[in-house]
Amino acid sequence: MISYPSVADHGMVGDLQTAALVSSDGTIDWWCTPRFDSPSVFASILDAARGGHCQFSVDLSDEDGVTMRQLYLSDTAVLVNRFLAPGGVGEVADFMEPIDSTTPTDRHRIVRAARVVRGSLPFTFICRPRFDYGRASHTLTQIDDHSAILHGPGTDLHVQATAPVALRADGDDVTADFTLAASEMAAVVLTSVASGEPAPAPPSLEDIADELESCRAFWVSWLRSSTYRGRWRDMVHRSAITLKLLTYAPTGAPIAAATMGLPEQIGGERNWDYRYTWVRDASLSVRALIDLGFEKEAHAFRHWLRDRIEAGGTASGDPLQIMYRVDGDPHLTEEVLDHLAGYMGSSPVRAGNAAADQVQLDIYGEAADALAQGHDMGAIRGWKAVSDVLDWLAGNWDRPDEGIWETRGGRKNFTYSRLMTWVAFDRGIRLATTHSRPADIAHWTDVRNTVFKQIVERGWNDERQAFVQHYDTDVLDASLLLMPRVGFLSPRDPAWLSTLDAMDRELVSDSLVYRYDPAASPDGLRGSEGTFNLCSFLYVEALARSGRLHQARYAFDKMLTYANHVGLFAEEIGPSGEQLGNFPQAFTHLALIAAAMALDEQLDRAEIRPDSDTGAPADTGWRAGGA
Repeated sequence: MISYPSVADHGMVGDLQTAALVSSDGTIDWWCTPRFDSPSVFASILDAARGGHCQFSVDLSDEDGVTMRQLYLSDTAVLVNRFLAPGGVGEVADFMEPIDSTTPTDRHRIVRAARVVRGSLPFTFICRPRFDYGRASHTLTQIDDHSAILHGPGTDLHVQATAPVALRADGDDVTADFTLAASEMAAVVLTSVASGEPAPAPPSLEDIADELESCRAFWVSWLRSSTYRGRWRDMVHRSAITLKLLTYAPTGAPIAAATMGLPEQIGGERNWDYRYTWVRDASLSVRALIDLGFEKEAHAFRHWLRDRIEAGGTASGDPLQIMYRVDGDPHLTEEVLDHLAGYMGSSPVRAGNAAADQVQLDIYGEAADALAQGHDMGAIRGWKAVSDVLDWLAGNWDRPDEGIWETRGGRKNFTYSRLMTWVAFDRGIRLATTHSRPADIAHWTDVRNTVFKQIVERGWNDERQAFVQHYDTDVLDASLLLMPRVGFLSPRDPAWLSTLDAMDRELVSDSLVYRYDPAASPDGLRGSEGTFNLCSFLYVEALARSGRLHQARYAFDKMLTYANHVGLFAEEIGPSGEQLGNFPQAFTHLALIAAAMALDEQLDRAEIRPDSDTGAPADTGWRAGGA
C-alpha cells in the first residue's frame, strides 16, 4: 500500500510568487511554478505514484536507525531537515530567495543544501518531476555529472549540483548517491524557467552560503516592521511570515492556501483548490498584517482590490467576484483531475474553483473594512471605486446568496452576509465623512439602519436565544463570532453572550469549533468535516472580548497544541487531532494573530482573578465530572 505523509508533516518554503511543501523526510511533494496557481511540477501529496516528487535526504534504507526533525531558522522561511543516525548527524536546508518585486518572473529556484555536522552519512537525491499535474511526459538532457535539464511542456527544470553529487539518469529522471563526512557540504539547485531559456550559472558552495544568508537577512529585516510585543511572539510572527509567503508580490494578492485538493475528510469529496485570492480571505489577511504594522502589504492589496472593482464586468453583473487568480484574472474554470488518486484516496481532485461564480454579498463588507484601514482611499480614484460599489449595494443587498461557506445547496438569506453588508455601509460612511468625499450619506445611513433592524428581527431566534445561520432556520453558525469584532454589537451585550453560550453548547468541542452542523443545515455535499481552525481562533477572540479570560486563554493554549512541529496550521482539525484540508491556510493564521492580539489587550487591562471572568467557569473544567 502506498503511504502518504500526514498533512501536518510539512514545512513550506517560497519566494513570494510560488511555494513548495517539504516533508520531514526531505521530500518536496508539492510545487507549482511559475505561480501559486500554475500546474504542478511535484504533486505526490495528491498521488504518490503519479504526482512527482524531489527527495534529498540521508539514505533511509535503514529507516529505523534514523530520527528526523524539521525546523525553521528563527524568524525566517529557511527550512531545515535534521537527520540523526547512529553514524552521524546531517542537515538539509531548503529555501527560496524572496523575489519581492512587482515584476512576475518565470525563473524560480529551490536551493537544497546538505551538510554533516558529526560523523559520516550517506545521502540520496531523487528528482522525478511530473509536469502539468502529472498529465504531461517530459524528456531528459544530461549536460554532465553535475547538470541536467528536464523538459516539460512550456517549462524546463534545471537540476544543478555541486561536488561530490554526481547526477545520473534514471529513465527520464535524475538521481544521485553520495556520502558526506563531518564539516562537508553539498548542494542541489532546482531552477524552473520557460522552455528554451538559458541555463543558470553553475552553483558554488560559496554562492549557496551567500544566498542562504541573504534569504535569512530578508526575513529578519521584514519582521523588524512588526509592532507586536505580546505574549506569543513566536507563533504570531510565524503566522505573519506564513501570510507573507502566501502573498503574490507582483500584485499584492494573498492566496487562501498553498495547495489544492487536500481533503476536509479522508476519503471524502470536499477537496477544493485554494490557490486563489478570495476577496474575503485576502481582506482579513491584510487586516491582520495591518494590525502587526505591515503597511506595505496592505497598501499593495488595496490597490489590487481597487483595480478589481474598477474592472467590474463579472458574469453575475456584480461589481466584484468572490475570488480571482493572483493576477486578477476572473476565470477559474473547475476541472476534475481524475488521473490523480487524491491524498490517501480522497477524490475527486479539483483544479480551479466553480465557487468563483457564486454570489456572496459579505465580500463587500470585508472589502470596505480593508479599504477603510488605509490612508489612500481619500484619493479621487480610490474613493470613486468605493462609492460606486456602495451605490450598487444599496439596491442589491437584500437578496439570498451562497454565504461565506460557499455551500452548494442553494441560496439563502444568511445572517453573516447581512452583517457584512452592514459593515460595508458603516465603513463607507466613515470614509466619506473622514475624507469629506461626495456620497449619498443619508441614503447609505438609511440602508445601514434597515440592515441592522433586519438582522435583529430576522437573524435572531427567540427559541434558541441566539443569532442563527439564516433567516429560515434555528441552526447556529460560527461565522457570527465576528459580530463583536466588526462593531455590530458590544461583546458584553446580553444578546451576544446568549449567542456565545449557545455556540458553546452546540458547536464547541474541547475548544475546537465547528462551522455549523451540516446534518441540520444541508450544504449540498456528502460527508462531514473537521472542526474549522478559523472559527476556533475566532471563538478565542470572542471569549476574550466578552471578558471570559480564563476560558479564552485555556482555549487558545489548547489550540496552539494543534499546530504542527514548525507552527503551521491547515484548514481543519480531525477527530484525532490530525490536520485536514489545504495547507497552510491563511484563514487560520490570520485568526491566530487576531486572537493573540485580543487576548493580549484584555489581559493587559485586567488582573486575572476567578471573579473577573464574566459568565465563565473559573476552573477550566478540571472538577469531577467537568467537560
